[in-house]
Amino acid sequence: MKRSKRLPLYVAGGAGLSALGVVLGLTATHAGSTASAVSTSPASTVVATRDTALGQILVDGQGRTLYLFAKDTGTASTCDDSCASYWPPVPVSGVPHAAPAAAAKLGAITRPGGSQQLTYAGHPLYYFVKDRKAGQTTGQALDKFGAKWYALDAAGTAVVNAPASDSDGTVGGYGY
Repeated sequence: MKRSKRLPLYVAGGAGLSALGVVLGLTATHAGSTASAVSTSPASTVVATRDTALGQILVDGQGRTLYLFAKDTGTASTCDDSCASYWPPVPVSGVPHAAPAAAAKLGAITRPGGSQQLTYAGHPLYYFVKDRKAGQTTGQALDKFGAKWYALDAAGTAVVNAPASDSDGTVGGYGY
């Protein structure tokens, strides 16, 4: 009798659903994560949306808020050195993923030193070091390093009409 070496359906199906979740980033991650800490170096670059006190904004696959720097013009980043230590550029790992409608807005630029930074709708994207949990927006509307920092909506537009607030409704900021 010959034994089949096929994976059980539930194992193969689970892997398929996981892969589908990554490809459909916006839908799969929309509900958000409640992780207590997020990494600045995710295993792969996934762009999704999340409902926050600012409205629906762009986040990475871990639910961490993505920001634009108003001082950046076009796809050129003007945040280096000490600026980048507080506002780390979002690195590109592998092929970036988002829902099909948003995928066309994804891009990458090469930073000095050769690393790749994620862009969305032409804006270089950044994290804020004080955002320690998924859904935090403590960097929203801060005026540091020569201009303001804003979360982005799904269209790639700066969210400027909302107060700076955390996912728990408190006003954000940092003291350095």
